[in-house]
Amino acid sequence: MPNVRLDRGGRMANEIKIKLVRSMVGRPEKHRRILRSLGLTRLNKTVTLYDTPQIMGAVRKVRHMVEVSQP
Repeated sequence: MPNVRLDRGGRMANEIKIKLVRSMVGRPEKHRRILRSLGLTRLNKTVTLYDTPQIMGAVRKVRHMVEVSQP
């Protein structure tokens, strides 16, 4: 069974993989801060995070720069 944790609403939060596929160069500072908060510091870097509303909200802001997949 994959790693599962509960989010604030008590629902199960599965893991997702997020990969930075577009460069941060020339992007607004707000987008860069969001990517850094997700742990994405270099092009093609992949991080595994829990699928919570907070993480998905951040991903939605930079969806044109990342790829999201299930592990």
